Amino acid sequence: MMMTGKKDPAVAGGRPALMLGFATLGFALNFWAWALLSPLGPRFKDLLGLSSAQQALLVAVPVIVGSLGRIPVGALTDRFGGRVMFPLISAAGIVPVVFIGVAGQSSLPMLLVGGFFLGVAGTVFAVGVPFVNAWFPPRRRGLAIGVFGAGMGGTAISALTTVKLVEFGGSATPFLITAIALALYAAVAWLVMRDAPGRTVAAQPLLERLAATAKLPITWQACVLYAVTFGGYVAFSVYLPAYLQTGYGLEQADAANRMAGFVILAVVMRPVGGWLSDRIGSIPVLVGVLVVVAVAAAVQALTPGLMPVGTIAFLTMAAALGAGSGATFALVAQAAPADKVGAVTGLVGAAGGLGGFVPPLLMGFIYGELGSYGLGLALLAAASALTVVLTVTVVRMTASRRLTAAA
Repeated sequence: MMMTGKKDPAVAGGRPALMLGFATLGFALNFWAWALLSPLGPRFKDLLGLSSAQQALLVAVPVIVGSLGRIPVGALTDRFGGRVMFPLISAAGIVPVVFIGVAGQSSLPMLLVGGFFLGVAGTVFAVGVPFVNAWFPPRRRGLAIGVFGAGMGGTAISALTTVKLVEFGGSATPFLITAIALALYAAVAWLVMRDAPGRTVAAQPLLERLAATAKLPITWQACVLYAVTFGGYVAFSVYLPAYLQTGYGLEQADAANRMAGFVILAVVMRPVGGWLSDRIGSIPVLVGVLVVVAVAAAVQALTPGLMPVGTIAFLTMAAALGAGSGATFALVAQAAPADKVGAVTGLVGAAGGLGGFVPPLLMGFIYGELGSYGLGLALLAAASALTVVLTVTVVRMTASRRLTAAA
């Protein structure tokens, strides 16, 4: 059961481009907060005497909390809309950011507690996809959601500024600046943002909607796709500094800058993946990028020199993972029922985040046991190859049925 919201003159006067801009800004700011611990992982390792596994756990905790939290947040967005949820999530992220900055850096348990609640900021993705989806017609949703997805570049802001701000102003500085940015955004978003006129509002109880969403074939198929594409992006964005420092002996600032380059390229390619999906279909785009990831990961599994082969392999993976993330949600926009886009996004987004949670822990364990990251990259290559097979068979059939039914 669902009901359709009425057109409000104030809402009807809002422009899709403006709403997309505010949603993308909110995504970027919250992801900036969500990724604050990653660039400081090596610093905390030295200051607190952490093992490689403890360092990996520290940067992974916000990822898993933010990922699982997307499930209820996406369903709540179907009900209450992005106009409510964007300011709410942004405001909720202020407390853990301030806590870590002011009091939470003295021990690993304190950092883990702060990182747990910092995960709230990572749920914002499940707010933005249904919000943006409702503002654009089907033929433009791939590009629009891809542009919104570029907000994941907030992790690049963190990578480029966090270490420098700590060196310049002290350990609390990046956290306090981020908290101020979140507070300003929450206030302005509450005043400016509006949900799309005629938005489909879900009326079912939360648990019923989640159960119905879980039964949709596209939900679980998109979960697998996003676990590989966005999960791969998240894994590298949080663990690449440690990988480059340990595996190639780079300095902390150099490693963080290279990770930022990886993130920026992935961010730029995400709208490209959505745009291509609008024109040639999401399935061909997904197949192409997954093949590229498999090949590049296989090359890097051999641990080549960083210049030029390793750098080319990582940048190629960044471009493919970014485009694949955009194509996955172009597929969701086309294949998911309108009143369940948020719920589907929540589950798929959770899968993507969990896909980014496991690899850092696995990479830390593998390096501790074998003294090499090669096996971890080989597993990524194998997972990408298997996902290509899934895409050209099962996912293709599901998407074709949905498009036929819609016609």
